[in-house]
Amino acid sequence: MTDKVWFITGAGGGLGHLLARDALRAGAKVVATSRGVEGLAERLSAPEGRLLVLPLDVTDAGAALAAHDAAIKTFGRIDVLVNNAGRAQLGWFETIPDDGMRQQFEVNLFGAMTVARAVLPTMRRQRSGLLVTISSVNGLVSNPGGSVYSSSKFALEGWMEGLAEEIAPLGIRSLVVNPGMMRTNFLDPSRARQGNVEIADYAEAVAGFRAFITQANGAQQNDPEALSALIVAEASSAEPARRLLFGRDAHDWARAKCQQLAAEIDASRARA
Repeated sequence: MTDKVWFITGAGGGLGHLLARDALRAGAKVVATSRGVEGLAERLSAPEGRLLVLPLDVTDAGAALAAHDAAIKTFGRIDVLVNNAGRAQLGWFETIPDDGMRQQFEVNLFGAMTVARAVLPTMRRQRSGLLVTISSVNGLVSNPGGSVYSSSKFALEGWMEGLAEEIAPLGIRSLVVNPGMMRTNFLDPSRARQGNVEIADYAEAVAGFRAFITQANGAQQNDPEALSALIVAEASSAEPARRLLFGRDAHDWARAKCQQLAAEIDASRARA
């Protein structure tokens, strides 16, 4: 890990902040990016010369290129890119206005693509690198109230599944992370958006879902500290995993989805 350079999006809080902290503790150099960076350097408290804090809106291609260039000017290389910045647009599909749906994809999918497009040329020149993509178990399984959020993560999964095969011959590896429900501020009302179009047919279900989110916020079963440590360990490995599901809920939901798909495949074969 010593002297590896990490480039992390969404490092201002949550899992991204923990990853920046733990990578620094492991001896790496870190480029910590976030839309808001006030006080971030002080909170990370890194040894001199090991941390570069940069403002970055991942939906801004020019800003992504500028952040990449600043990272290369400071550290000379990028070994680990963590596409972590994300947005939670929750609610029943018809209750979410068009701009909310489009912004969900701008951040979760196109933002990750924009940052990868800025960094991958450097990794190609190096013939080495690790692209860590923070997805979700909801990139594999979708539920009522999460259709728009999940659709952005499903798209992220499809992009990374193909991209991983494109970059592997160039020495660049890929790790997709699928956490279950994490005790971060992701569900906090200041961050997670709810649909605001009132539709009587959905009112009871939406009220129940909002109550569930309020109750779950801050009480999620999975520890982000443990996940951060696991990702840093995988990034230090000579052969990191290609996918990492984290949390009993993630494992149970993903296994149930696989069983459902297998049953549907068998049923389709019987009809053919």
